Amino acid sequence: MIQIRLEKTLKAGENGLKIDVEFTIQQGMFACLYGPSGAGKTSTLRMISGLLQPDRGFINTPKNLWLDSDNNISTNPKNRNIGYVFQDAALFPNMTVLENLEYALTSETDTKYLHELIELTKLDELCHRKPNTLSGGQKQRVALARALAQKPALLLLDEPLAALDSFSRSELQGCLLQIHKKFHLTTLLVSHDIDEIVKLSDQVFVLDHGKLTKQGAPKTIFTQESLNANFEIKGKVLQIEQRETKFCVTVLIQETQVQIWAQKSEIQKLKVGNEILVGAKNFNPFFLKPSK
Repeated sequence: MIQIRLEKTLKAGENGLKIDVEFTIQQGMFACLYGPSGAGKTSTLRMISGLLQPDRGFINTPKNLWLDSDNNISTNPKNRNIGYVFQDAALFPNMTVLENLEYALTSETDTKYLHELIELTKLDELCHRKPNTLSGGQKQRVALARALAQKPALLLLDEPLAALDSFSRSELQGCLLQIHKKFHLTTLLVSHDIDEIVKLSDQVFVLDHGKLTKQGAPKTIFTQESLNANFEIKGKVLQIEQRETKFCVTVLIQETQVQIWAQKSEIQKLKVGNEILVGAKNFNPFFLKPSK
């Protein structure tokens, strides 16, 4: 298990943000940090990786103590054995896909393992191409494989699928889950997408204004009773019916059909089969925008 305790005051904005979190990630767990923009999710990941120094903190893993500010212990980021995948794939543009992967190899990683990663991430036919010739989904698959090439003790994912279209995102989610299970990874994902979180994670840590407000299994956190604040989730339009002066739109969200009442102006560009984002406040659902 990985024990994490972090404190950091960020100076951005008028009042700044005080991050004060303490949580534990079990080995082999797929965990998620969820919360609104500006809650401190990315900063928490950066402190865990060592890219951002906390004001005070403690991170203990089964093999190594990475951080203990009370005893002036802070392991260099390159020695923490962390794989990190960002929203931007951040690949070396002058290297081929294979060269990007080989750059991340450690002495403990053999050729057989690298070829297995390439096969699992479906990069076989892309190995000799440069990043500027790849699609967004392909770049993120390379970034994921590169992060895994070093056999990380902890894989950190900072919304790596956020910019992808729905098909590429779904495909990469399946790939990510398969790899996580096959290599018994310990993973911490930052995501705003409830559908993605429910599909991938075992445990959710809800972060708001730098504090952990809730934690538990996704189906516990995201029950209808708990969704009393703003949220957004993907759905697919199944039916649009006019009922007197309003329209009733039936949306499939995961495996549940939800009926949403809307004005004519809200559904003018809406068609059956469209993927959309649905939001809710105080249990009242409403349309946000078409999903990309």
